[in-house]
Parts: sequence; C-alpha cells; structure tokens
Amino acid sequence: MRSTRLMWGAIGLTASISTIVFAVGFAYAANQIWFPKASGDLNVVTTTPKKETMIESKSKLQIVALGDSLTAGTGDNTGKGYVGRVREKLEKESGKPVFVLNNLAIPGYKSDQLLSDLALKKTQDALAQADIILLTIGGNDIFAGGDGLFTGENQTEFNPEGALKRIEPALAKMEKVIKAINLANPNATVLYVGLYHPFLDLDPKKEGSLIIQRWNNSVFEMMNRYPHMVIVPTYDLFEQNLIKYLSSADHFHPNGDGYERIADRIVQILK
Repeated sequence: MRSTRLMWGAIGLTASISTIVFAVGFAYAANQIWFPKASGDLNVVTTTPKKETMIESKSKLQIVALGDSLTAGTGDNTGKGYVGRVREKLEKESGKPVFVLNNLAIPGYKSDQLLSDLALKKTQDALAQADIILLTIGGNDIFAGGDGLFTGENQTEFNPEGALKRIEPALAKMEKVIKAINLANPNATVLYVGLYHPFLDLDPKKEGSLIIQRWNNSVFEMMNRYPHMVIVPTYDLFEQNLIKYLSSADHFHPNGDGYERIADRIVQILK
C-alpha cells in the first residue's frame, strides 16, 4: 500500500511539474508572438537618412516663368498674378530669399509661339538658371479669344465643337514645349498650371468640361515622363466659384482671388 501511495504521489508530482513547465513555456511563446523582441545585431535599428527636398537643399530659390497672359497676371489689379504671389508665399514658408529672375510670359501667346521662344538662346539661358519653372499655355490654342466658340442668336451658347477641333494640334505642340523645357533644364521643378473652363456658365451641359479634362489628362501623361514636372490642377477651383474667381473685366482671366488660390496650390505642391 505504501509503495502504491508513493507511486501515485510521484505521478502526481510529475504531472504538476509538467503542467507548470507547460504553462511557463506557453506564456513565454505567447509573449514572443505578441511582443517580439529583436536579438543580436537585429536589436540595432538603422534609419535611412531623409533626402533633402529641393527647397531644403537651396540657400535661395530662383523662379523663371513663361507662357501666356495667366503667367503675365492679366486680370489681377495688384499686378502680382500667381507668379508674384508664389514668390511671396514661398519666401515666407521657406524662410529663404526667392527671386523671379525672368517672367517671359506674353499675353495672347499660343503653344507654337512659346515653342519658337524656347529655341532662343536667351530663353534657354534663363531657364538654365531656374530652380522652379512656372508655366501656363494652351488656353489661347483652345479658346482662341472666343473665336468660333459661341452660337445662338446672341452668341451666348457655348459651342464645344469649336474648341474640340483645336485639341489635337495643340497637344502635338505642347509635347514639344515640354520636351524643350526639359532639355533646357532637366533638374528644375516645372509646374504647369492646368486649364479651367472660363465659359462654364454658358455651357449648361458641361460639354466643354470634358474637353478641358481631355487636355489636362493628356498634358499630365506627357509631364509624367519627366521626374521633376508637375501639373497644378485648377479646374475644381473655378467650377464652383467661377464668378468669384474670374476677372469682371473680361470673364476669362482670374482676378486677384483666383490667382491667390492658384498660388496656394503651387506652394502646397512645392512644400
């Protein structure tokens, strides 16, 4: 009887020890799963150095602007346009001096005229000095000052066909413009201000909106081939605020508030 009790006691003790060992082992394993710890060399965490942005790496920033009347600032009573506003905002945000070396924009310019200017040495020399290149072009190619864009008794109904037929020829020239700018300075950050629909209030079916979207999408595809080129969207700004952001003088160019919103977009992208 005594030996039997000893045997069962030993079995019970062994079972208790096994249970404790199992519980400890389970707890340890669960802890490793839930709260894993690195061991050996893995315990040393290495971080990849943050690459400086273009703005951070420069002691000063130099802007060259080119294109049509939007870059010239037509419609802004202050005369600053989006270019002058970008300079002011960027200087404030970066804490560094920002200079507009050249504003080569000419009101009324179309893409073929800009392309001719880009072949000039003085234009190429100006672009070569730039950290930032600001660009608007294409609006005059498509809208042509309103020529052929309106029908109806009082010429107040937007005619999408008048703009649509101009898209493809203008895009072919636009591709050459983008290539020429990249050749002149492949390292500068190039920001193209996308088109908006200035006659949206005369286009109840929004047929012209699809044309503008087609243009902007095509330009985006072209610029996406180059690492430092960006398209700045503006269509949404004017879609719901057309009267608020367009100049009352011509109902085509932005007013001061419109240029302010465009400048905000550009600086936001650059940051």
